[in-house]
Amino acid sequence: MGRIQHRSFDDADEVIEFPSLRVNVVRVGSLTIGLGTVEPGFRWSVHVRKEADEPLCQVHHLQMLLSGRFAVQMADSEYVEIEPGEVFDVPPGHDAWVIGEEPAVLLDFLGNIDQLGRPASKDRIVTTLLMTDIVDSTATASRLGDAAWRQQLGEHNRIVRSRLERYLGQEVHTTGDGFLAMFASARGAIRCAMSIRDATAAIGLPVRIGVHTGEIELLPGDIGGVAVHAAARVMALGGASDILVSSSTKGLVDDDALHFESRGEQELKGLSAPVGIFVLVAGEGAGQISRR
Repeated sequence: MGRIQHRSFDDADEVIEFPSLRVNVVRVGSLTIGLGTVEPGFRWSVHVRKEADEPLCQVHHLQMLLSGRFAVQMADSEYVEIEPGEVFDVPPGHDAWVIGEEPAVLLDFLGNIDQLGRPASKDRIVTTLLMTDIVDSTATASRLGDAAWRQQLGEHNRIVRSRLERYLGQEVHTTGDGFLAMFASARGAIRCAMSIRDATAAIGLPVRIGVHTGEIELLPGDIGGVAVHAAARVMALGGASDILVSSSTKGLVDDDALHFESRGEQELKGLSAPVGIFVLVAGEGAGQISRR
């Protein structure tokens, strides 16, 4: 067999069919690529939910809409409408449907489309999640210009990955200008957050960081569950150089060198109950964080 592999969707390895949905699947190397036709009236939570045994789709998609119009909504109500020619990255935990009377034709090329409609993995673990975000990244990119911004962002990514390796964190994925990582140790996650905060501030790219401990679901190439959304909401409460920690994480940390200040109980979008939030105000070898 030659090194260049090529396949045709007209000679598919597999065809996935649900009411109002047909996906022709081909396997190229280690990837599974799908060409889907979604008919008007289709909605994932109506037509696939029973087969998948999940209220929302738990497959991570990277797709391009070739024709028609398509809508995607996350569990926390984030909503987008996709136009032809757009590429879109959709995390697990979403609903999707066709807009209008024209079928939507999509190319799915992340490599895992064969998982569509299959019952999601029920492997669950408790872990500590760390999520970062560069503060005012859009304004910084505009100020620096494209070339300088790409170089600065590359240095930021190198710094974060080196700290994750040092503190035994596992990168889950990047979010464009931030990272999601998981840790076996809550203390290790907070120590890593301190190191990331100091190193990124030193290159002029201050970050906000959220740390939360909870149960996640292990998915093919990704993770899911309410804990992921909670980590994002905790992070979003912070400002430049803030490290915010949920009460579930703080309760696991036994380190006299780490000091926290309560931000009180916070209502977080998408969560059914308030969450206790704490800001790291001092840590040995970590300097100080602003009190607000």
